[in-house]
Amino acid sequence: MSHVRLGAVGYLNARPLVFGLEGSSRFDLRFDVPSRCATLLHEHGIDVGLIPSIDYLRGPGPYSIVPGPAVTSRGPVASVALYTRKEPRDIRTIAMDTSSRTSIALTTVLVNRVYRIAPDTLAMPPDLDAMLARADAGLIIGDHALLLDHGAAGARKIDLGALWTDTTGLPFVYAFWAGWPGVLSSPDVRALQQARDDGVAHTDEIARTYFEDRVDLQAVASRYLRDNVQYFLGPEELEGLRAFYGYAAECGLVIFDGQMRFYDAEHSGSR
Repeated sequence: MSHVRLGAVGYLNARPLVFGLEGSSRFDLRFDVPSRCATLLHEHGIDVGLIPSIDYLRGPGPYSIVPGPAVTSRGPVASVALYTRKEPRDIRTIAMDTSSRTSIALTTVLVNRVYRIAPDTLAMPPDLDAMLARADAGLIIGDHALLLDHGAAGARKIDLGALWTDTTGLPFVYAFWAGWPGVLSSPDVRALQQARDDGVAHTDEIARTYFEDRVDLQAVASRYLRDNVQYFLGPEELEGLRAFYGYAAECGLVIFDGQMRFYDAEHSGSR
């Protein structure tokens, strides 16, 4: 049986989902930024990817979702945020960190629904000072956002996970495993679910390993993995995902017919 080419996100928040998978005899694992994972899946460069949730609707697909594991939050996520020195309703331009297309779509949805604005956007690397020199606000995600001292830049941090939950009452789903139909057997699906379970049980170890040379950041990382990020795609998370897809469709970002496909953990292939 050939190896499954697995594309994962290199950020700290995704490490619990791949715990124990490096060196696996079944999976060939590589790490990239979220948007690159999605591109590789769309181009058949990998078989299964931990893709931004919005990209499930943007690929050539149809893709199937691994049931259970995901990167989610209910309330503050700490690592997906909009930074500005202005009142939110006065924002006219946003510099976007293009590492995750879901975060860009979430920003578009929330500023439209909450602040009733539709700012112009430009793509920029995640450098807050440079972003705010060219735009009214900057979207930054991942480790950059988690560790950023926005106060030093005189900026306000708007946590998009908190804003989503405050607005909808629902969790938000940032990413999940999705792949081409038929590429995962039921043992493969269970292996990805087990990796998640093992990772959630070892978040302190993951934090220490990830910041091996930065003892000062290990406690920050442990709290983040314990208190901010969640890893279970349950009924409420799926409700939040459907709401996000519906709002994104209203903004013209995707087309959503209400359908999602899942791999079956009990039988080979997908349904």
